[in-house]
Amino acid sequence: MPGLMAAVWEQLDFKQPVAPGIKFVLGVVAWVAFVLAWHFAATADGTPSPLFPGPLQVLEALRELFMERGFSSDVLGSLRRIGISFGLAVAIAVPLGVLMGAFPLVAAFFNPLVSAFRYLPAPAFIPLLLMWLGTGDEQKIALLVLGVVWFLITLVSDVVRQVPTDFIETSKTLGASRKVILWTVVVPAALPGIVDTCRQMLAVSWTYLVIAEIVAATDGIGAMMMRARRFVHVDDIMAGIVVIGVLGLLCDLAFRGVHWLAFPYLRQRGR
Repeated sequence: MPGLMAAVWEQLDFKQPVAPGIKFVLGVVAWVAFVLAWHFAATADGTPSPLFPGPLQVLEALRELFMERGFSSDVLGSLRRIGISFGLAVAIAVPLGVLMGAFPLVAAFFNPLVSAFRYLPAPAFIPLLLMWLGTGDEQKIALLVLGVVWFLITLVSDVVRQVPTDFIETSKTLGASRKVILWTVVVPAALPGIVDTCRQMLAVSWTYLVIAEIVAATDGIGAMMMRARRFVHVDDIMAGIVVIGVLGLLCDLAFRGVHWLAFPYLRQRGR
């Protein structure tokens, strides 16, 4: 083992690109190792415990959920809430973040408010949202928006601030107006970073999904998991966790695909 660790250490290099084939193989090996460790931990006493089912039991629970218990409608309900809430968060955060990043005066006005709300946990608003919006989808969507919008505003403004000053100064020298500079220089230069920021924050939105759906929900992945908790169906709960992870990964891959297609010039630079 020490010899293997030494050999692995010798292969490490700072910021050294990894070939796509090697990256894929390493990813597969990591997942295989995780599943095997999970299997052996679950069967350490000979048979899987009802409170800690193994991967085979979770796969069987997934099959039963989709084929016999209409879990597809729960998944679609969760996807709808994620889509609407994240769309609203992007519609609020991107314009405001761009303005804050481009114009220090706008940032000076909004930063105190955004910074304060960024440190407030979204679940703390659940009692207020229940009183104001009831127990329907509006409450859940509002909670999901609150969970990501403040961080998204901050990250988008940071991306815009990283646009090289030379771009803006050159545009001013050529006589461009503020509006022209914003739309033809600042936004295009920051757009790849904004898309990547949205991809990262979508992952955060998925982490709030179960919290949003455990309160008086009749459908959704989180609601299914809460029903399973009442009957101690741990395999169903873990199946729900797996589904959330898979859906989040698919959303991440979709964003990466959009980024890859929309900004081909970054591939030419090796970014």
